[in-house]
Amino acid sequence: MAGLLFRVKTKMSIFAHRKTLDLLEGGYASVHRGRSHDFDDLRVYVPGDEVKDIDWKATARHGEPLIKRYIASRRHHLAILVDTGRNMAATAESGESKKDIAILAVGGLASIAAAHGDAVSLVVGDAGDVRSFPPGQRDEHLERLLREIDDRISLDAPRSHVPGLLEQIARTLTTRSLLLVVTDDVHLTDEHLRLLRLLGARHEVVWLTIGDADLMRAESVGSVYDVHDGAALPAYVRSNKALRGLFVDASLRTVAVTERELRLLGVTSHRIASQAEVVPGLLALLEKQRRARR
Repeated sequence: MAGLLFRVKTKMSIFAHRKTLDLLEGGYASVHRGRSHDFDDLRVYVPGDEVKDIDWKATARHGEPLIKRYIASRRHHLAILVDTGRNMAATAESGESKKDIAILAVGGLASIAAAHGDAVSLVVGDAGDVRSFPPGQRDEHLERLLREIDDRISLDAPRSHVPGLLEQIARTLTTRSLLLVVTDDVHLTDEHLRLLRLLGARHEVVWLTIGDADLMRAESVGSVYDVHDGAALPAYVRSNKALRGLFVDASLRTVAVTERELRLLGVTSHRIASQAEVVPGLLALLEKQRRARR
């Protein structure tokens, strides 16, 4: 059976041209400040790179902007927090599995971070248990992290409890890091907000939401179930235009309120709904973060 990391890298290549992946790598690098003075090599300039890194003599020779790359004087740390409650075993807005989208997003960013020499750690959990994995860079380490996410997310898992993940990282992580939180559409409570304020004072926090499926789609056959509490939405309810309108309005309000509250906390966020949106979504997320830090 092919490893999850191999599948992630294959899908990343399918869903993005090489140029787009270069942009994503440049976007990831741009959210970290500091570098050593040890020259490594040259590569083509991509938006997000520092203009001061352009090697103008090499650029003149080759006819396209080239930047100098340096050997990192210290490793940065990417801490990934993944909601592995049963909500994440449900269907996403695209009809795909939220779990598959999450694994692709986590694996993609983790592999880029490791390629830049940065260490990647993981916190996963639900209402029943939270587990942490120490930082690492090797492919074997990243594969283990992805398999942990894959194994934990199921319809039999306990309910989601994102504050538990935030609490764990707030208690244990002292080194300034980039924190990536991966969950589905959530209503932020006072507990969420308190912990995010605490984390935002120490770390850079980015939030990736995997959009919920529309449970009121009238074209769905038979009953649709909410995996959070097992409640069913029969077809005759979903066919009611008035109820459907109320449901859609409430869903849009929840998304808008969450985005606004995160923005007020200084947390950069982005919402995706399919595997095809992972690469452009990560690029948009990192670009938002880069602009917010100016």
